[in-house]
Amino acid sequence: MVIYPPPRKSRAKTGKNEAITVDLVRDWLKKLGYENDASVIIEREQTADPTIDKLLKNASKRGSGKGYPDFIITSPTVAKDFVCVVECKADTARHQSDTLTNYTDYAVDGARLYAGYLSKEKDVLYVGVSGQNKNELRVNHFIQLKDEKHSQEILNPNKLYPFNDLIEQYKKSRFRVDYESLIKYTRTLNEELHKKKIPENNRAILFSGILIALEDDTFHDTFSGYRSAKRLSEFLVSSVVQKLEYANIPSTRVHEMQQAFNFIKSHTALIDEGYLIKLVADIQKEVRPFIKSNKYFDIVSHCYVEFLKYANNDSALGIVLTPAHITELFCDIAGVTKDSVVLDNCCGTSGFLIAAMQKMVALAKGDSKEIENIKKERLIGIEYQDHIFTLAVSNMIIHGDGKTNIIKGDCFKKIQDAAAYKPTVGLLNPPYNDVTGIDELEFVENNLSAIQQNGIVVAIVPMRCALYQDGRGAEIKKRLLEKHTLEAVMSMPDDLFYPVGVVTCVMVFRAHVPHQSGRRKTWFGYWKDDGFLKAKHRGRIDAQERWGGIKSHWLNMFRNREVHAGESVLWRVGANDEWCAEAYMETDYDLITPEVFEQVVKNYAVFKMTRGSGKK
Repeated sequence: MVIYPPPRKSRAKTGKNEAITVDLVRDWLKKLGYENDASVIIEREQTADPTIDKLLKNASKRGSGKGYPDFIITSPTVAKDFVCVVECKADTARHQSDTLTNYTDYAVDGARLYAGYLSKEKDVLYVGVSGQNKNELRVNHFIQLKDEKHSQEILNPNKLYPFNDLIEQYKKSRFRVDYESLIKYTRTLNEELHKKKIPENNRAILFSGILIALEDDTFHDTFSGYRSAKRLSEFLVSSVVQKLEYANIPSTRVHEMQQAFNFIKSHTALIDEGYLIKLVADIQKEVRPFIKSNKYFDIVSHCYVEFLKYANNDSALGIVLTPAHITELFCDIAGVTKDSVVLDNCCGTSGFLIAAMQKMVALAKGDSKEIENIKKERLIGIEYQDHIFTLAVSNMIIHGDGKTNIIKGDCFKKIQDAAAYKPTVGLLNPPYNDVTGIDELEFVENNLSAIQQNGIVVAIVPMRCALYQDGRGAEIKKRLLEKHTLEAVMSMPDDLFYPVGVVTCVMVFRAHVPHQSGRRKTWFGYWKDDGFLKAKHRGRIDAQERWGGIKSHWLNMFRNREVHAGESVLWRVGANDEWCAEAYMETDYDLITPEVFEQVVKNYAVFKMTRGSGKK
């Protein structure tokens, strides 16, 4: 950390000394650990950063010449485009004006002025501080991103925060804006590819292939010089194949995947019309920076969902991709650690494995050898369908530095290949209404068979799997409990998979520990409100930022096996019982309003019409 000596401060007309406020801020920052963080630079009323200095050349609060805030805080190694500015005033009455334009006399106003200049090229977190002692100190934080016209207040007021907290809040705001831009681009891209008559499945292959090729340094550095779409397509596919070979994929599989990518070299719109040249440049500009800034965001799965909007063939195959916040939740439910070996036997586009990778890499805390082992040995997937297998491998290569353990084939025939890795955690979202007639719980049973004893398997399945079943369904449930323990079942939001209309629950099993129906109680949670709302063209989003608090509450209840009326219950169940909170939970009558009652009656009526007797 660098602190320039503070210049002398004059006493304000109020008789209060602004230098006291500056000293309070400096001491507070010291106590919060800024001084011990070598990556943080703190400067007082000047800067050695030429970009910041240039941006502030006309930032005088009096209208002409340079101007500098009391503190300029940066960390080029952590976030090169981020700058935090702090402006101090002695008198709390001069904290913030009604108009926010009295730059000379008010703390927040002055900080906002500097942010306005800096946000032309930087993302700015600006802070206004006023007061003469810690007890009366007023503090407010605002984010002004370079892409947005308006700032937003963040964090709780009247305290300063550790630098890591500032960076976390900044990254959340940056992600929100970048994600909105990405959503807009992928929606536009899908419309373009639809007009170019590129089939839905091939759109995702094309998209992922371009991203893989851009991971190759030679392709990345030279593609813009190509003027022939034909030559560029050949260069692109060869770069993809090279990356596949580096990923240690068997040569036969590389050949199969190459066939999937080969259409890029012959499609009329891509080659004859030259569209490939523009497309690669656009994805390099619009998508790759997002991936580099949000390394473990599952962009391939997101785009696959977007590309299917014009298709109807995959619905028959039972493909229901899991929302990102749920894949992350699964990792927490399962207690994934850096030493876990994670298996998804129906891995689809690898959403669960990407989420597990993110958590495990974070827990490795920068240990490069540990991170390499995680990516090479501890993330295992099985996928049956050809084009989705190609997407799964592509996804892992894009996010996993070229390492992948995705097994091609039928999980009921290939499960022993996965078991050889000795997985300790299973995460899955099996095919729903599989055309082969395989029950969703049979996929869960398959996953459990490969997991080490006492390992945890978390699966999201249609709610009908939890309801009373006879015949084959009851037999599967019986087999599960004979070998494994049903630890918990959570009823999920009805519109979780919007716009696909399927009501689901999450089941948690402990592998190879028989369920003791007479003694062991299963924990049931009623997790119907995750805070997400439906938004036009955007699906379900956390518009009110409630998910973080809801997730913490859910996990605390689950881990501590807490019982709350209307939220959770402990109950002994066997194979012939219903495995859902609704069957046993005590009603919290304070939560029942006329609107809630009316909606429940409507839902029940629809359920009876579509399910008849309620048995599968």
